[in-house]
Amino acid sequence: MSLLATQDLTIRFGGHVAVDNVTCAFAPGTLTAIVGPNGAGKTTYFNLISGQLKASSGAVTLDGRDLSGRSPSERTRAGLGRAFQLTNLFPRLTVLENVRLAVQASRAGKHRRGLNLWSIWSDHGELLARARQVLQEVAMQAKADELVANLPHGDQRKLEVALLMALESRVFMFDEPTAGMNVAEVPVILDLIRKLKSDPTKTILLVEHKMDVVRELADRIIVLHNGALVADGEPAEVIASPIVQEAYLGVSAQAALLEDGTPPPPPPTPPPGGGGGGGKQKKLKTKPGQPKNGG
Repeated sequence: MSLLATQDLTIRFGGHVAVDNVTCAFAPGTLTAIVGPNGAGKTTYFNLISGQLKASSGAVTLDGRDLSGRSPSERTRAGLGRAFQLTNLFPRLTVLENVRLAVQASRAGKHRRGLNLWSIWSDHGELLARARQVLQEVAMQAKADELVANLPHGDQRKLEVALLMALESRVFMFDEPTAGMNVAEVPVILDLIRKLKSDPTKTILLVEHKMDVVRELADRIIVLHNGALVADGEPAEVIASPIVQEAYLGVSAQAALLEDGTPPPPPPTPPPGGGGGGGKQKKLKTKPGQPKNGG
């Protein structure tokens, strides 16, 4: 059974369909990159999975359990870990306190039994020990006592990954994790994602505009356009497709020729019914005057 799946997932804002009947399954031990032009519905799709938005129709399941009616916090406790384009941290707390709170939220213990201060502090040492272990795993133990507000952007990104690890997430959802980073910071966050990817029990979803990052990390690429799933397959196959390069990645068809001068193969189509991660294949149509890359 696939760990995470969406079935006919749809959201409408008035007459606009932002995500259109997306059926896709994501298996453990894989990293799937979700690509497409601005406005394609990538972040909206993430928001539907993690519960920030309520779907108009369709379902989100985790290990066969329907999460569609669950709140974001309930989905987090179920194993969905979401990192945002903008870091979502407690800036006035220390690095260690941020991670300790994530550990505390994910574990049963005396701290969960009411507001008795003695109960909270009786297992405080265990929570701190686990928090320090997580910080060591992301090479941030030296900054444990620093205020988050004083951290550079790259370290805040690393800390956000640490929080997802502390929450013991089974699914890691990264929305442009390298956004706003300088050249020196990018390899650090990519190394953390590679480390997570090496765990066969973890499922990773990645929205990323930088195709060099996608090529390096992804086991699979799905392409959204106008909210619909239009391509799904192995990275080389999807990236080489002229229709994907021209319509979604902003690369001209001429530039999409293979090294021997022959055109690349057509885009891979999702299997019928969604199965291993497909959906309904929709033909692309370009209205007169509409940019081919969707604007």
